[in-house]
Amino acid sequence: MLQLNVKNESSRLRAVVLGSAINNGPTPTIEEAYDPKSLEHILAGTYPVEDDMVNEMEAFNQVFKKYDVQVFRPEMIENYNQIFTRDIGFVIDDTFIKANILPDRNRELDAIQYVIDQINPSKVVRPPEEVHIEGGDVMLWNNYIFIGTYKGSDYKDYITARTNMAGVEYIRNLFPNKIVKEFDLVKSKLEARDNALHLDCCFQPVGIDKGIIYKSGFREEADYVYLVNLFGRENLFHITRDEMYNMNSNVFSIDTNVVVSERNFTRLNNWLREKGFTVEEIPYAEIAKQEGLLRCSTLPLIRD
Repeated sequence: MLQLNVKNESSRLRAVVLGSAINNGPTPTIEEAYDPKSLEHILAGTYPVEDDMVNEMEAFNQVFKKYDVQVFRPEMIENYNQIFTRDIGFVIDDTFIKANILPDRNRELDAIQYVIDQINPSKVVRPPEEVHIEGGDVMLWNNYIFIGTYKGSDYKDYITARTNMAGVEYIRNLFPNKIVKEFDLVKSKLEARDNALHLDCCFQPVGIDKGIIYKSGFREEADYVYLVNLFGRENLFHITRDEMYNMNSNVFSIDTNVVVSERNFTRLNNWLREKGFTVEEIPYAEIAKQEGLLRCSTLPLIRD
């Protein structure tokens, strides 16, 4: 049995589900694009090819091996994108929450059923249908649960709006002893530089008391100020619009002092090293073209 335990984003990782780019399927059509960034690359003819994405994910896998992390991979579905496991489920404390994802992605959950079967069934929950919540919007910081959402009345018109207020309330009821704070995110169907697809596209804690943040990803300045007050300005690395677009806040922590980052994130990686982190740099720029990066392609199961 897997004894689930995830209380934050950076404690020592012991077990994780890492997505897969094998048999990823053809480049999507314009109509099939889930987000403005993928659309941009489909139109430009620069959408990533399978070999490159497989190599990038293997580089990530090697880092996990180096740190002796148990890695699960989804069972292969023919011609199907299975990179972003963060969307399909997430763990809070010792509970696995299945996400209500876009309907045509349900098969991705089936592909990790063999992992879910190793969890105590009483610790696996699935929210009711009207609850929308994806793992990229759920950020744990010990006693806090930060959740990205979209409060606009046009929520249903946005394929980029993935977590609704019913999702926030569901988590609040499930974890009454935690401080659940929601953040209203900026969404765009057309301009990837102005689209915070998930909370981890504009904010993520690293280490014990630090974080990466993009101020303009929040619809309400008060939400941004809340995080600045909580973490302290000196502990936050502020990223630019282009750095947000390139997913600089979507790194992944293996330990309180070890961060896996994209090798082109020069400014961020230098800051992390200055703050005493070990930075494991890997190539991930092709996968980034689908508006997802390192955190998006992981589903942590056990941290110390």
